[in-house]
Amino acid sequence: MNFNKKLATAVSGAVLLMAGQFALADSTTDIVDALVGKGVLTEEEGKLISKGHETKKKAEGTVGFSNGFKIKSGDGKSNFSVNGRIQADYRGFDKGQSEQKATDTIANPAADTFDIRRAYFGAKGTFRDFINFEATVDAAGGSAYVKYFWLETAFSDAFKVRFGQFKPMFGLEQNTSSRFIDMTERDWAASIAPGVTKGAMVHGSPYAGVNYALFVNNGSTAAAGGYLADASQKAADTNSNGDGKQWGANLRVNIAEIMGNKEAIMHVGGSIAQDDNVTKGATGSIFFRTNARGTNFFATRAELFPQTLDITRKGLEGIGAYGPFKLQGEYTTMEFSNTGLAASEDKEINAWYVNASYMLTGESYASAYKGGLMDRMNPKADFLGLGKPGWGAWEIGVRYSKFDAKDFDVTGTAVTAVSNQAANDVHSYTAGIKWITDPNTRFMLDYVYTDFNRDIIGSLVDTATTTGLTSAYRTEKAVNFRAQFDF
Repeated sequence: MNFNKKLATAVSGAVLLMAGQFALADSTTDIVDALVGKGVLTEEEGKLISKGHETKKKAEGTVGFSNGFKIKSGDGKSNFSVNGRIQADYRGFDKGQSEQKATDTIANPAADTFDIRRAYFGAKGTFRDFINFEATVDAAGGSAYVKYFWLETAFSDAFKVRFGQFKPMFGLEQNTSSRFIDMTERDWAASIAPGVTKGAMVHGSPYAGVNYALFVNNGSTAAAGGYLADASQKAADTNSNGDGKQWGANLRVNIAEIMGNKEAIMHVGGSIAQDDNVTKGATGSIFFRTNARGTNFFATRAELFPQTLDITRKGLEGIGAYGPFKLQGEYTTMEFSNTGLAASEDKEINAWYVNASYMLTGESYASAYKGGLMDRMNPKADFLGLGKPGWGAWEIGVRYSKFDAKDFDVTGTAVTAVSNQAANDVHSYTAGIKWITDPNTRFMLDYVYTDFNRDIIGSLVDTATTTGLTSAYRTEKAVNFRAQFDF
C-alpha cells in the first residue's frame, strides 16, 4: 500500500473512529495520534501529516482570547486585539454636620449615586513586530470621546517613539491602569500628575528592571481645571498666546528584578515635568475633590493667577513587595511661579499617600508587576460558581492620604486667597476589600473618611463670601463600590 492510499485509508478511518470510541478527538493532531496508535499510519507518516497541518496553521495565524479578543499572524509578528472595560459604581456619602450650623440648604455635590465610571472600547496591536498602536473611546459620560489615540515605532525594547494622545510617564498611580489600582479612586498625588494630552514620547527598557521616558506635549490649558490630570486631553493649541509646551522625564528601577528575585518588588522612581507660559485658567481654575469622588473642597479664584504662569511638577514613588504583601507610596508637588497680581511669591500644592495591601489568598504581587507598573493579578484559582472549587483572589488594603495647599489662604477675601469655603489641609483614610473572581473580573468595596480640618461649604464657587449658604461640615464619610469587567 503506497502513501496516498494509506492517507485515504487514514481519512476514512478518522470519520469512522470519530463516530465511535474516538469521538473526543476533536483536532487533527488527536486524530493522527489515534491512527498511529491503531497502526493505520506509521510514526513517520503521522509526523509528516502533523507537520503539514502545523505549517498551514502557522501560515493562517490564530484567533483567540487572551485578556482580549486577539488575532495573531502566523509568524507571530503582527497582532490585533479588541478591548474594553466597564466600571459600574455606587457612591454613598454622609457629611459630618457642624453643630453650630443650620441644616444643609445647598445643592450637595457629594450625592449618593449609581454611576458608570468608565466605559472603554477600543483596539490596539502590533504590525510586523515594529509598529504599535491604540485607539480607545470612552462612552461613560453620556457622549463618547477619544480617550487614547497613538502610534508608536518600536526600534527596540530600549528605544520606542510614540506620537498622539496618551498619558506621559509621570507618577506611579496615574500611569497604573484604572483596572489595577489599589482603591476605587486614585489619590490626590495622581491628580497633580500630568494626565492624558497630545504630544510625543521616547521611552523604553534598556535593561531588565529599568524603565525610562522623555516627553513633550501641549501641557496645561486655560480650560477649567486645566492644570490638573486629564483636563486638557481634548484640547489643542489654537493660538500663540501662552504657547509654551510641557516637557518631562521619568525613571523607574526595580532593584529586585535587577537582582533576579522574582518573588519581590523593590521599585523606586522619580518624575519631573515643566510647563512654561501656561495661559491663565478660567474661573475656578483648579478643583480638588475627595478621594471618594465626593465633595469639591478646594478651588482657586481666577484672579489668583496672572495671564501666564509656569508650573513645575515633581514626584517620587516607591513599591516594596514580597509575596502577598505590598507597600506603595508617592509624593507629588505642583509649584506655581509668577503667581498673584497682589502678591508675587511662588505657591505650591503637595500631596502624598502610603498604601498597604495584602493578598489573603496568597498571590504574589511580583507576578502582577510589568514594565515598572502594577498590572493584572491572576488568582491561584478562579471563581467558577457556587459549589465549584476555586474562590478567586481576595485582597485587603488601607491607605492614608494627605493634601497640603497651605500656601493658599482660605480665610481671607483678597485675590491671593482661594474661596473661603475651601480646605487647604486635608487628611483621608481609606480601607478596602477586593474580590478578583478571575483575571478579567473584580469587585471592590472601599470606606473613605475625609477630615477637612475646618468647617467648609461643599459647593465651591468663585466668590469671596458665603452669602446665602447656611451650612457647613468638617468631615465626609463615604462608601464606594465597583463592579468591573475588562477584556
